[in-house]
Amino acid sequence: MASHSSFERNSAFTHQAKKRFGQNFLNNPDIIERIVRSIAPTSEDNLVEIGPGQGAITAPLLSHCPKLNVIEIDKHLIPILLAQFAKYDHFTIHQVDALKFDFDTLAHEKPLRIVGNLPYNISTPIIFHLLSFQDKIFDMHFMLQKEVVERIAATAGEKSYGRLSVMVQYYCQVENLFGVPPESFTPQPKVDSAIVRLTPFKTLPFVAKDYGIFKKLVNIAFQQRRKTLRNSLKQLLSKDQIDTLPVDTSLRPENITLEEYVNISNLISNSEQ
Repeated sequence: MASHSSFERNSAFTHQAKKRFGQNFLNNPDIIERIVRSIAPTSEDNLVEIGPGQGAITAPLLSHCPKLNVIEIDKHLIPILLAQFAKYDHFTIHQVDALKFDFDTLAHEKPLRIVGNLPYNISTPIIFHLLSFQDKIFDMHFMLQKEVVERIAATAGEKSYGRLSVMVQYYCQVENLFGVPPESFTPQPKVDSAIVRLTPFKTLPFVAKDYGIFKKLVNIAFQQRRKTLRNSLKQLLSKDQIDTLPVDTSLRPENITLEEYVNISNLISNSEQ
């Protein structure tokens, strides 16, 4: 799998990047500056950084927003972070796996702005975990494998469009901001990276009556993405019900829009009542 990309410059501290955490430290100051400009942090923000690494992006974030929570799984990075940032009264480290973290505990006063370097091999589970807190999140900026960002941002009819596209876009507006080449990291990953902005909708544009049915429908459709939608829907609806759907069921799943998936799931919900 591709690696986790910590936003990182050269540090006076030495820390060997760990393969098990997928660490690749960003060492390009121009990219770091561009990331911070994209985030545009302010002193009023409730900022959370996932995977601060050795603190290269942590420093400019704190210069704009003196209250910052960081989540770091690698206990060996904690002393490096404390040595640099313990002087900030509202800098808090949570040494924990982000996949198991309850983000509700940080969202008491105002919505969260989340920044991070998601480990590429578990980026999708972390994004789905964060989406379960979407009503507490203002926006998210992530460094991900370029291919994953393309999948998240893809629209119906594009090659990269799939389950991840539909499920993330159900909750969020997606912006593919810019790419980051491998030579911007130490050690260099074998893939290109990209920065993505996810902004949860305040009001969902399309509402599934039963989210569980919607999720099941999308999962089943893309498990057999080379088959027609009609083929996939046989697990959920009768032939007569499929014939009444207001979509072209001879199309493949990647040609069906988010709105159409929501409409189909709502028809299934109605048929089960």
